[in-house]
Amino acid sequence: MPKGFAEEEKKVITEKLMKECKSSWQKYGYKKTSIDTLCNDVGISKGSFYNFFDSKEALFYQVIKDTQKQLYESVEERISQNQSKYGIAEALKEIYLEYSKSSFMYDTKNPDFLSFFHKLSEQQRQELNDNSYISTKYMLHKPFLSLKIDEDLAISLLMAMLSSISQKDNMLCDATKVFEFMIDHLINDIFD
Repeated sequence: MPKGFAEEEKKVITEKLMKECKSSWQKYGYKKTSIDTLCNDVGISKGSFYNFFDSKEALFYQVIKDTQKQLYESVEERISQNQSKYGIAEALKEIYLEYSKSSFMYDTKNPDFLSFFHKLSEQQRQELNDNSYISTKYMLHKPFLSLKIDEDLAISLLMAMLSSISQKDNMLCDATKVFEFMIDHLINDIFD
């Protein structure tokens, strides 16, 4: 436990740091998010920061892992409410909306993201990559679903549709409508 902080204080400060980090990452990117500013916004000293996280990268890594976890839990909840291919379609739309709010979830080829990613250990990088693939595969293996196409093709199609978010600023109409159209029209070709 960090020196000088009660257990409840530690939890509150950790949550605040993560919330501020996510917000700053969304607005300014990894490089322009400073520990000094985050600490100032949360009301702790920079020295105290290192009682909560070993490094800036450790904080960012925890933020992306928690964002993934919350997204997957939300997706599972959505699917449990509508156990059909249409529930899967709604869950995918929810994923797209979260991605559109958090560019660090999809813009993984961006130099700013890569500067963060390359500072992680090989194990951490692999875990982030695997989480997305494993979660997609898990979503496809629901007892109420039956694929019409090869599993690898289904995963690739879903990934391709989600990757369309990287072109959202270049689209002639609302990118969310484009994604929803693709999902609504392909869901019947992917699942029985």
